[in-house]
Amino acid sequence: MKKTYTAEVTVEEYFLLNNAPIQEAVIDIQVKLPLEFDIKKLDSLYESFKDRYPQKKELRRFEGRLEFEKGKQPVTSVSDQPRGYQFISEDTKQIVQLRADGFTFSKLKPYIDWPHLRDEAHNLWQFYRGATTPLITRIALRYINKINIPMPIRDFGEFLTAPPIVPESLPQGVSSFLTRVTLYEPLIDAEAIITQALEPIIKADFASIILDIDVFKNKPDGIEEKNAWETLEKLRYFKNRIFFKSITKKLEEMFK
Repeated sequence: MKKTYTAEVTVEEYFLLNNAPIQEAVIDIQVKLPLEFDIKKLDSLYESFKDRYPQKKELRRFEGRLEFEKGKQPVTSVSDQPRGYQFISEDTKQIVQLRADGFTFSKLKPYIDWPHLRDEAHNLWQFYRGATTPLITRIALRYINKINIPMPIRDFGEFLTAPPIVPESLPQGVSSFLTRVTLYEPLIDAEAIITQALEPIIKADFASIILDIDVFKNKPDGIEEKNAWETLEKLRYFKNRIFFKSITKKLEEMFK
């Protein structure tokens, strides 16, 4: 591990793991669009990348209202409006969503590397930006890791630096757990939601732990695009720091 320094924050560079447990990596950009924006413009973008993302699905928003007025029967109303489109690669491993409220790019297992994720998202974003003139209000990077640990597990502390803690006077056989912590990093004005969960044990030879890291920056008054992708790089460093500080050296060795 080596450290480099910038004017804003200490950046830790970690070694690339050959067997990283990443199940899904997501870049999400939330936006505000002009009220008069026509959602069909997003559908028209399909022609630009249908060779790489041939599957198309419409995303819809359903809203229901129940109104009461004294002396009258309740009035119900249902609204069903398109909110965007989802385009899926032929192998179903890459998914892009173009919505009225934002842009999302997902890469499912197998994960390649950060440059591939970032560059593909940036390329697709150019189409979205050109059609929408968006005001960026939130940038997020999320990595969902599935960690398979050989059974039997005597102590989760052998693998996690913040394992579930059971009082000593109680039985120590943990069959399920869920922890969720939100952190704030003032150096980059960003937050992180860290979720750890033990999945139901299906096979007797291993147990699966989900380590879900969601790092994001909110700015309702807007983030300039030239700063958005720089922010994404800082979020990536933040995410890496959380991941490697959440696992023990023993577990890290299992991924090399």
